Amino acid sequence: MNLSNSRCDARLEPRRHDLVFRSATLAARTFLTPAYVRLRLEGRDLRGFDSPGADDHVRVFFSEAAATTDEMRTSPNREYTPVGWDAEAGRLDIDVALHGDGVGSRWAETAPIGAPVGVGGPRGSMVLTGRPDAWLLAGDETAVPAIRRFAEAMDDEAVGRIAVEVPSAAYDLPIAAPTGVEVVQLHRGERPAGSELTDWLDALDLEERPDGCVFGFVAAEQSIVRAGRALLLDRWTGDPAATIVKGYWKRGTAEYHAPH
Repeated sequence: MNLSNSRCDARLEPRRHDLVFRSATLAARTFLTPAYVRLRLEGRDLRGFDSPGADDHVRVFFSEAAATTDEMRTSPNREYTPVGWDAEAGRLDIDVALHGDGVGSRWAETAPIGAPVGVGGPRGSMVLTGRPDAWLLAGDETAVPAIRRFAEAMDDEAVGRIAVEVPSAAYDLPIAAPTGVEVVQLHRGERPAGSELTDWLDALDLEERPDGCVFGFVAAEQSIVRAGRALLLDRWTGDPAATIVKGYWKRGTAEYHAPH
């Protein structure tokens, strides 16, 4: 194993955007698993929308009824990663992991088609430039949109590993990836969210580190941060400029927002 190229030509570069608030409506709802739903939002304000970073976040504002823009801005809201959009047609898709009785989960599951919604952002992006020699992507349900977007950026010769933690096989969220990238679904059962993923990360030792520049992305419940950093930055001596490790949510804290 050669670590001499651990400083990456591939790097995350920041881009700032003008913060724009857009009004839209719920146009469609598709359940991808019993606890994972894709929402399609449509509206003229979404024309020109862009999200250049795979780990981007937009803030979605939920409303029970028609509202003015000012009222919508004060509505309950949560952050999500865009999974698809059509800037000409004014269309945006987001995926929502349904868990508990959170405002986002309730709205995603029960809001009537045509319900008003607001979208703010993204405020900024971290855009991956260059080509990693290998990839390590890992997360729970909330990280799947970003993982899928990173996987879409891989070329046919890409190598690496992808791990997704879900409750059981009934909730598997497939990731389309090149043949050289191993994809595993980790089933946590009744264990706390993040536990199975933590064990998987902890089990990867130095001998399993790919040669050269490894791009790493790890995101799940906040407790995952320790294991992600220990693997990518400590044992694998990765380049911080090609590494993302963050808690997307925090157990028992509905208002927690991942750092950008």
